[in-house]
Amino acid sequence: MESLDKWIEKLIVDAGVVPEAAPYLRLLLLLIMLGLLSWLFFFITKKIINGVLFRFFKKTPAKWDDLLIDHKVFRNLAHIVPAVIIRVIVPVLFKDFEKVVPFVTKLTDAYLIIVIMMVINSLLKIFEYSLSKSRLFVDKPLASYFQLIRIIIYITTGILVLSVLLGKSPVYFLSAFGAMTAIIMLIFKDTILGLVASVQISANDMVRVGDWVEMPKFNADGDVQAINLNTVKVQNWDKTITTIPTYYFITDSFKNWRGMKESGGRRIKRSIFINARTVKFVGPATRERYLGYNLLKEYITKRQAEIDEYNKKNKINTEELINGRRMTNIGVFRHYVELYLRNNKNLRKDMTLMVRQLPIEDRGIPIEIYCFTTTTEWIKYEDIQADIFDHLLAAAVFFDLEIFQQPSGSDLASALANPAANYSGSAI
Repeated sequence: MESLDKWIEKLIVDAGVVPEAAPYLRLLLLLIMLGLLSWLFFFITKKIINGVLFRFFKKTPAKWDDLLIDHKVFRNLAHIVPAVIIRVIVPVLFKDFEKVVPFVTKLTDAYLIIVIMMVINSLLKIFEYSLSKSRLFVDKPLASYFQLIRIIIYITTGILVLSVLLGKSPVYFLSAFGAMTAIIMLIFKDTILGLVASVQISANDMVRVGDWVEMPKFNADGDVQAINLNTVKVQNWDKTITTIPTYYFITDSFKNWRGMKESGGRRIKRSIFINARTVKFVGPATRERYLGYNLLKEYITKRQAEIDEYNKKNKINTEELINGRRMTNIGVFRHYVELYLRNNKNLRKDMTLMVRQLPIEDRGIPIEIYCFTTTTEWIKYEDIQADIFDHLLAAAVFFDLEIFQQPSGSDLASALANPAANYSGSAI
């Protein structure tokens, strides 16, 4: 290298440059040569990686080597080649400029630290990807933990780079960071809150990737797509994305539908409103008609036998319908609905199934259907629910009951056209 320096310097002097400026011009030329040489080695290394090595790994049956290529591990390693070349040649290249050697060496060492950090990050991405494909971690907030690891790596890299450039011990910067705790906590407030929230979410198994969650405060209603250190992404049913700070999942209330999916049954809880004016006792003629309904035949026979025995025992005059015990059309309808549900193959019989009458209100008498379907799939659930209520709404008329609804224009027109019928007690 020394003979090369003299040879270059001689060429410069022979070219007419004054001897005092020759060393500096020689240094400039050597720097250009060093830069070109470093770029050439980097280019060759990159070509080998992108060409020969890439094709070789893609042909192998193993999958782990493909991940090394896809996450740019070798491409990042290629940056070490020019750094090592500069690190080795610099002491010789700058022998006439001793004050410059430490500075260039520090820059090279700092660059090597950054390259090593890039390689470690690439390996972390591979590890994260591998864990996310495992069944044990498919619904865990892995991104949050790996983001935390990356933040620690970035801070460590920054401390090491400053330590190399300024010639101070890393302990010195750590102590400085300790003195700046308040400022650091202010800057990284969201990150710290997100970290604590992620740990609590994971430890308590509150939210997983793929869960259906509802958080009305943020108008979020859909599936969780990702859980990161700072945010949780929810894809709503209209395909929009709602991004929610992670810590809100431990400070605010939200609904997670995972339990419904795991149970295998989705709840139906809906009421039919009966016009109160159509409720009446069941007379003998009506009772005979009810006996023709297949689902009710056994119930009507058994129930009427109990009523007759009670009335006879208590010597009740049954000529008047109001005396003694009687069946009502709404009560028979309620039992009919329950029997209909129990004979529906799309409903779970091992989960709560009931039909109940709720307190009367301005819309009529609510008959609530409470049961669970055999599927949690949304479309099938809606089909089952619609089929049930289609039948029940049409069946109400067979019990001389009227489904209540708010009077509309046609209802008012009918009432005005036939006021006598309305006065006589027929419902609008």
